[in-house]
Amino acid sequence: MTEHRPSAVVLGGSLAGLLTARALAAGGARVTVVERDALPDGPAPRKGLPQARHVHQLWSGGARALEELLPGAIGRLRAAGVSRVPMTTDMVALSPYGWYRRWAESAFMLPASRDLLDWVVRGLVLADGRIALVERAEATGLTGTGGVVTGVRIRAHDSAERTLTADLVVDATGRGSRAAGWLTGLGLPAVERREVDSGLVYASRPYRAPEAARAGFPVVNIEPDPRGSGTGRGGVLMPVEDGKWIVTLFGGRGDEPPSLPGEFERYARDGLRHPLIGELLGGGAEPLGEVAVTRTTANRRHFFERMPVWPENLVVVGDAVCALNPVYGHGMAVAARSALAVRDVVRRRGLGSRGLAREAQQAVGRTVRAAWDLAVGADVFYPGATEEGPTLRDRVLAAYVGRLLRTATGNGRVARRVTDVTALERGAEALLAPSVVVAAVAGPLKPTLAAPPLTSEERRSAGL
Repeated sequence: MTEHRPSAVVLGGSLAGLLTARALAAGGARVTVVERDALPDGPAPRKGLPQARHVHQLWSGGARALEELLPGAIGRLRAAGVSRVPMTTDMVALSPYGWYRRWAESAFMLPASRDLLDWVVRGLVLADGRIALVERAEATGLTGTGGVVTGVRIRAHDSAERTLTADLVVDATGRGSRAAGWLTGLGLPAVERREVDSGLVYASRPYRAPEAARAGFPVVNIEPDPRGSGTGRGGVLMPVEDGKWIVTLFGGRGDEPPSLPGEFERYARDGLRHPLIGELLGGGAEPLGEVAVTRTTANRRHFFERMPVWPENLVVVGDAVCALNPVYGHGMAVAARSALAVRDVVRRRGLGSRGLAREAQQAVGRTVRAAWDLAVGADVFYPGATEEGPTLRDRVLAAYVGRLLRTATGNGRVARRVTDVTALERGAEALLAPSVVVAAVAGPLKPTLAAPPLTSEERRSAGL
């Protein structure tokens, strides 16, 4: 007789789905990943991920989770040319309150093209013999009842339909998830939901960096100032693998960045709060492609963990739970941390045990909380972001965070604490420690910087 191994079906073969598949396999399951697209063999674009053209970075809180799920993943990324960027040591950033100093490292980031990162993760996950991939097929609905999900119906590209039974179904289908509707179709109450839409539009273009600036050049970030007259103009220059820069510009309603190449660089030079990114592009950077534009940037969260009842054998992860404005760079880190949380629940409870799905869903809800609060706390103040406007809680938090950010421009200890929370190394409660509150009240210890904190060598390498 052979021992029964529990089975799981993961819907969605992007980062959240693949890492959750790995988490379930580590818990002893046979896993089938169902993906709507045909996944590329290398670091190439795919139809279901149009946002891949924009800047992506994996914050260290997510990188540590990735490495725990896939030992050797960070080494593979580094071998493929991905840099490890210490924060804030190798970032030149203009906050709403002035330039940040380049303090000693606390957290770090791994900046990479999304195609490369997905390819590395995909290769490691699918090398696991416990995980199978079904491509060019999509889920059409759950099977079972409001009490117990027994599987999922899928339709292949040739319209053939079949049912996959499973001890656990995971929805990782992203912003287009139909999980909320499927649940009401099973007779469950509507899921609590909140959306905060800043209206930001993103435009990105890849460049070949000047030869002298292809190694060790810092990330450049011009943040918007919500106190000003603009509606969110900002930009990021992200050095990635192969000596490339990806430049993403963004702006809110009425201030959208242009899609035409010449206007794109003019916006970077003349349309932001400081012309640094435009000056860097004019210093010898070579355009490598057209401008890509994305308008789907709303923060949207389904509070599945608050449901009064939850069916056995169903978990929802990734953007299907909490889709975040990409400007904060938290989506991939949250996906990795959520997969790790699911793994821990499965290891502790055992796949198929009663109540496991609800506990796992609550664990996922906890992992998204900090990133959600950071994004919504800023975006809710954009005109038209919500019908009701900022809540009292939103206003109180924003006032305190504003004090912290101003203090961080001239206080290294506070800057490192803020960076640790941003990198998801610590929870937001770290910002409420008595010593941090006192520092925020006292304000910055050093005067505001008058110019971007680039070294003379960095300026020469970039042709400034």
